[in-house]
Amino acid sequence: MKQTNGEILAIDQGTTNTKVLRVNPQGEIVGRASCPLEVTYPRPGWVEQDPQALWQSVCDAMERCLADGDPSRLTAIAITNQRESVVLWERASGKALGPCVVWQCRRTAPFCQTLRERGLEPLLHEKTGLTIDPLFSASKMHWLLDQIPNGYQRGAAGELCLGTVDSWLLWNLTGGKVHACDMSNASRTQLLNLHTRRWDEELLELFEIPAAALPQVLPSSAIYGESAPAGPLPGGIPIAAMIGDSHAALFGHTCFRPGAIKATYGTGSSLMMPVDRPLLSASGLSTTVAWAMADQATYALEGNIPVTGAAVQWLGQFLGLDDPAAGVARLASQVDGSDGVYFVPAFVGLGAPHWHEEARGLITGLTRGSSAAQLARATLESIAYQIRDVFDAMEREVGRELPCLLADGGASQNQLLMQFQADIIGRPVLRSTSPDLSALGTAYLAGLTTGIWRSPREIGELPRHYDVFAPQMTAERREELYAGWRRAVARTIYTP
Repeated sequence: MKQTNGEILAIDQGTTNTKVLRVNPQGEIVGRASCPLEVTYPRPGWVEQDPQALWQSVCDAMERCLADGDPSRLTAIAITNQRESVVLWERASGKALGPCVVWQCRRTAPFCQTLRERGLEPLLHEKTGLTIDPLFSASKMHWLLDQIPNGYQRGAAGELCLGTVDSWLLWNLTGGKVHACDMSNASRTQLLNLHTRRWDEELLELFEIPAAALPQVLPSSAIYGESAPAGPLPGGIPIAAMIGDSHAALFGHTCFRPGAIKATYGTGSSLMMPVDRPLLSASGLSTTVAWAMADQATYALEGNIPVTGAAVQWLGQFLGLDDPAAGVARLASQVDGSDGVYFVPAFVGLGAPHWHEEARGLITGLTRGSSAAQLARATLESIAYQIRDVFDAMEREVGRELPCLLADGGASQNQLLMQFQADIIGRPVLRSTSPDLSALGTAYLAGLTTGIWRSPREIGELPRHYDVFAPQMTAERREELYAGWRRAVARTIYTP
């Protein structure tokens, strides 16, 4: 029977920020809180976080979100999370045994290179839909186990837990009773066989990961366990959905069938398009599980871009601006264009569709007349150019023109960026007016699990609104600018 009251507590744990929302049965957000998170860079190319600080940010945001609500109204908890980041902890104590190795981290590049040299890329691509790259979780898990004495042996004996961020949050929310992850997060590890949707013994052996340390893989919409009391959070609340953040945004857009494509603009960016089967890409795209409900999985093609919003933050800090992101946006708005300046933010190499981890950042086209404003403009434009790289690859893969691009995420709130995005792809961009698509997506899944909504069709009928940005640039100008971008990208790859 459909529930008509109650609320879902949606946890959105991102790279630089944790948000917690309360969502009612009408799909409306009735409470919200957030906490910033620190990211550290101990060596060039290394990116990590404190797992305990990550969990504490969730506790703090939950407490603030519930302060102006009624915790007794909670009917379910839903989790969405930064993907590919990995935590290792001790099963008996729940203590983390190393840093959270963040998805952007390149510390495992040498290990990944040995896999390529062994000719394993075709095998990994066929089984997992992913290329060999430090972005994915398995090499990070290998590294974490390698840092502690007898790591593999302790993991095989069941003393250790390895998991993506969703499993770390679940472990803590349940008071250490449940070690599980959802299928979308599992599909980003390079250990899940896309075709069987189970951990693959051959892949576990290849990465030297003991199966006993890994979480149980469950559908995205499922009862994972119940909450342990934590501050204002009552015990006994069912945890009814877990899903990776980009996948959750796709669900939040209600892109339930093939033909739609969305871009999530965050620290990095992800373009994702549902497909009806595991379609192995020849265009530099990943194949992933979009979400799973009961025994059914929906698949997606995805293009991952490691650095988009992070480039804006970097430039603002480089220029010494008090509010880095807002300051760069103000500077960019002072000029009509970048005047031939291009910035390729390949801080950790290039992701999809190029996959060149040896590439490094490049600013080109500077003249004596160039200013901070042109560089700020070029930084915003670099986001749109990278999105087009993947958008074009998606069109090549499906063999048809895509009618529009759905947009969400923090950086999508920038008007200049959204207009330039529409101009440079030559298609309308439909920006969600909600800044919380990932949180809403996981709330929808939890609502399906617990009967708040009876079907995806019913969710599709909930009100949602978009701002439309129509292309205004001539085709000639668009291709001229994009050709300059492609030349700049080539220089990051091939210049010694």
